Amino acid sequence: MGKFLRRQSPGRIIALGFALVILTGSVLLIMPFSVQDGVEVRYIDTLYTSTSAVCVTGLIAIDAGDTFTPVGQTILAMLIQIGGLGVTSVGAGIILAMGRKLDLRGRVMVREAMNLDSGKGIVNFVKAIFLTTLVFELTGAALSFIVFVQDYPPLKALGISLFHSVAAFNNSGFDILGNYQNLIPYRDNVLLNLVTCGLIIFGGIGFLVIREVWTKKFNWKKLSMHAKVVISVSAALIVSGAVLIKCTEDVTWMGAFFHSVSARTAGFSTYNLGEFSVSGLLVLTVLMFIGASPGSTGGGIKTSTFFALIHGIKTAATNKSGKAFHYAIPKDAFQKAAVITLLAATVVLTGTYLLTVFEPGIRLVDALFEITSAFGTVGLSTGITRYLSDASKIVSILIMYIGRLGPLTVASLWYFSNKSEKVSYPEGNIAIG
Repeated sequence: MGKFLRRQSPGRIIALGFALVILTGSVLLIMPFSVQDGVEVRYIDTLYTSTSAVCVTGLIAIDAGDTFTPVGQTILAMLIQIGGLGVTSVGAGIILAMGRKLDLRGRVMVREAMNLDSGKGIVNFVKAIFLTTLVFELTGAALSFIVFVQDYPPLKALGISLFHSVAAFNNSGFDILGNYQNLIPYRDNVLLNLVTCGLIIFGGIGFLVIREVWTKKFNWKKLSMHAKVVISVSAALIVSGAVLIKCTEDVTWMGAFFHSVSARTAGFSTYNLGEFSVSGLLVLTVLMFIGASPGSTGGGIKTSTFFALIHGIKTAATNKSGKAFHYAIPKDAFQKAAVITLLAATVVLTGTYLLTVFEPGIRLVDALFEITSAFGTVGLSTGITRYLSDASKIVSILIMYIGRLGPLTVASLWYFSNKSEKVSYPEGNIAIG
């Protein structure tokens, strides 16, 4: 086994790690100690739930609050935590906690999983990830407890608060309130709305940015180009998304802001999305497709990819070099962004096509919304998830898995070689446009 793993690329090992955690979680969730008495659960539904948790999505075929016992809900929270931090980061953290050193291959895998530029300071970075997660989740749980204790006994309110905080910071839209209600009963609760949005935003901008903002003492001028891109694009998407949702839907400004934030890979909802207009669902679909930022707990093509794509188009149209925040944009950024976007669009369109084949009775907009939510590891749904056939659930499972790993990573799994090309050819000419 060791020899087999040594021959594999870091991407393949990470993909295998996620798959093993998903399968393990699906088995644990179907065990008697995880399922409430009198509730029947099929394996396809626990596999779907485990995939949704590990891929920090939040799409549900069965309601976690009505189906699982406290033990099952704890297992679900652990799967969300592992999925959000990443299998590699969790493994590295366990190794460090045991007092052992992280070898070179382990450092390479962490760098690959977290999109780091170099392997310098990996150990400190892993420690910072766990400390940051602990601080945010405990703070979020404490603030959420103030809200939930008003409706539930203290012990149950504590459990709900911890679960909610873990789910929110890891950008996973799971809840254990039952009856498929998500956060609709709390749409007017300002504190819970703000706490949830805060956890989602910080979890979605990435550990790199959080660490940099903290070490640079919130000094905008000292931040790197990456941090400035992530913060500015995230803010622009949240504001524009909230305005567009408010213009198309009969929701409060708080509801518009909440869904603009949540659509960026979190998946919580305070309104029934099945009642949203097609234009409102389109806005949410675009936000879900763009998603969070590199090195975060979220999915999508990422904010930096969207930024590089827009500036690449601007550069090509104006025939000027790309610049932003007093930095020159890397020349290969647009190429990589275009590849990722094209692969992502291909995955979403293929998944939507298959879903409409297996579910001919659903609207195209609902199918597109569902698959984009799965790819962006969001978790929002117009309410069709629990009614999907087994074939459709398998499609959704694969889409969530691809979305969590990233389409470019999945594409690279098919080929891995250290050998350089020995043959070169003269450059040809292709008419473009």
